Amino acid sequence: MSSAQLEQHHLDLQQLQQVFEPPAAIQTRAHVPSIEAYRDMYRLSVSDPNKFWRQIASEFYWHSKPDGAEEAPILDYNFDLSKGGIYVRWFKGWRTNICYNALDRHVLAGRGDRVAFYWEGNDPEDRTSITYAELLQQVCRFANVLKSNGVKKGDRVAIYMPMVLELVVAMLACARIGAVHSIVFGGFSAGSLADRIINAKCHILITCDGNWRGTKLLSLKSIADKAMSICIEEGNPVVTCLVVSHVKRPRFGSDEADGDSHSSKPGIRPAKDCPVEMLAGRDVWWHEAMAKEDISDDCQPEWLDAEDPLFMLYTSGSTGKPKGVLHTVGGYMVYSATTFKFSFDYHLEDIYWCTADIGWITGHSYVVYGPMANCATSVMFEGLPTWPDAGRCWDVVDKYKVTTFYTAPTAIRTLMKSSDAFVERSSRASLRIIASVGEPINPEAWLWYHRVVGRSQCSVVDTFWQTETGGHVITPLPGATPTKPGSACFPFFGVQPVLLNPETGDVIEGPGEGYLVFAGPWPGIMRTVFGDHPRYEQTYFSKFNGYYTTGDGAQRDKDGYLWVTGRIDDMINVSGHLLSTAQIESALVEHPKVAEAAVVGRHHDVKGESAYAFVTLKDGATFDDSLVRQLLVIVRERIGAFAAPDTIQEAPALPKTRSGKIMRRILREIAAKSENYGDVSTLADPGVIETLVALRTRQV
Repeated sequence: MSSAQLEQHHLDLQQLQQVFEPPAAIQTRAHVPSIEAYRDMYRLSVSDPNKFWRQIASEFYWHSKPDGAEEAPILDYNFDLSKGGIYVRWFKGWRTNICYNALDRHVLAGRGDRVAFYWEGNDPEDRTSITYAELLQQVCRFANVLKSNGVKKGDRVAIYMPMVLELVVAMLACARIGAVHSIVFGGFSAGSLADRIINAKCHILITCDGNWRGTKLLSLKSIADKAMSICIEEGNPVVTCLVVSHVKRPRFGSDEADGDSHSSKPGIRPAKDCPVEMLAGRDVWWHEAMAKEDISDDCQPEWLDAEDPLFMLYTSGSTGKPKGVLHTVGGYMVYSATTFKFSFDYHLEDIYWCTADIGWITGHSYVVYGPMANCATSVMFEGLPTWPDAGRCWDVVDKYKVTTFYTAPTAIRTLMKSSDAFVERSSRASLRIIASVGEPINPEAWLWYHRVVGRSQCSVVDTFWQTETGGHVITPLPGATPTKPGSACFPFFGVQPVLLNPETGDVIEGPGEGYLVFAGPWPGIMRTVFGDHPRYEQTYFSKFNGYYTTGDGAQRDKDGYLWVTGRIDDMINVSGHLLSTAQIESALVEHPKVAEAAVVGRHHDVKGESAYAFVTLKDGATFDDSLVRQLLVIVRERIGAFAAPDTIQEAPALPKTRSGKIMRRILREIAAKSENYGDVSTLADPGVIETLVALRTRQV
């Protein structure tokens, strides 16, 4: 490392300890304008949750409440298995409809002409928008389509679609009539889709002909056909499959003739090489179903109990069998809307963009339900952040004057690999808040995000939460919280984080590191695993009695800031030192040539475990002995000699799911020289495994 690079490295170390105060321009108009205001609200939320959440709930429409509801507690729960079964109930007996609160309420208030979504296609020239009033009409019509196909309250409906507006219509239509939607990310395989359809006992599937991801064409209907064949074999046939014609249609703003001129160009609609087979009696085109004369624009909402199911979303289980995480209507509605409002300090004049796919919980809570409950105007994005080039995100920010941008650390690190010129060619002057989701963000990526993307003028909101929590549980508030790079900071209202000693279960007071658990429920917490309540109790409540167990570790510093260190199975014990792999990764990516790093544990005869590091370099950098030595110096300086990896391997790419999460179990198998990779169907690029195995030679 040159003297200039060493000087920059030590400068960065100083900046990692810096506290960033909320920007004055954000603070002056913030819903929560100071850390003192946050603390006052937080104290009330945990000391008197009934009072706090009753006041919040008054901002929503409730069709009816039971007698005595204004005096009766709104929360009833048990987290202690020794006292009986686990349950959580918020607003029990209160009746509402989340679709009504997301649409009708705003239209009746005179906001029907507000844009609900600016839709940005894979092709930068392919875009449209839809207002709240237009969306309400579409939702009512499709709700009637579902009803005409026999769907009723409590039925499960599978949805397998890309990021198109019809996906929002479909999920809101389900919510309107009390059907439970089960959305499966459009990158899952036929087998994974079939597993979820069968487990949820769905007999209706909503899908799409296909979509572009950059220049890659995905034929979703063909995948869905294979899944439906599996469902027949397993005795759970899909009775009706509604199919959106998306990729075969001309792009918005062009006619059929113009579309034909683009049909041979990759990434641009219409695509002619996307065959669609329609099975008579089962498969129905969406547009034909919506155009039927007997389908009305009017559909009265089903008034549901707050504890009626809203949706299920499958997440990976430690056993490998996906879990159907079940969320209910009332608590989820209140919590997703409230976290959206405060975590992003949302105001009606803002333009909001969350890059997540709706197939994941972030898309449910922070593309659809949370924003729409606040009458937000959002950007919905079909494409990739790197296509046509690495400046796409910032071009979109300028195009729609986005004020709040929410993305994943993986995307941030990917964009960091490219030249800053891709960012700096855009203005980004509209941005106020830039946020991250999905995994702990390393401090180096946080600082790049703040300085380069946010021009050192934006609040950085690093959110921690899970599919199971329904919404943010640890997060800074833009106008209130002084932030530290890499820390999710403090709990959201009503959330009570506790650190426990992993061995004894004792509560860790003050600074320390341990198992992150939560005492007591917040409105958005999951209610059960669909069809398997014992698994719910075993997974989340049996390890530490009286607590919801996150499965993550965390540190708390002397100032009370929380640093989520990653999954407990991403902790390694080296010679008695419990190390977070995220900590080592953060040190490795401080090197100016390293774009991304992933660290796993490997068996060691003497130490118990040793650290095995995979590093992805920035464009133009060379992996050699000199670089390895420099990386070891940084780890030793940053953490200590005991944390230095025994092995550092070059990784041109890391094994990631299509949603961008690193599949660490595969890295552990590669490090162990095992070939037991398990299910690799969700890998974005299966060829990565062969590449990494071939490069498994560098020992240090």
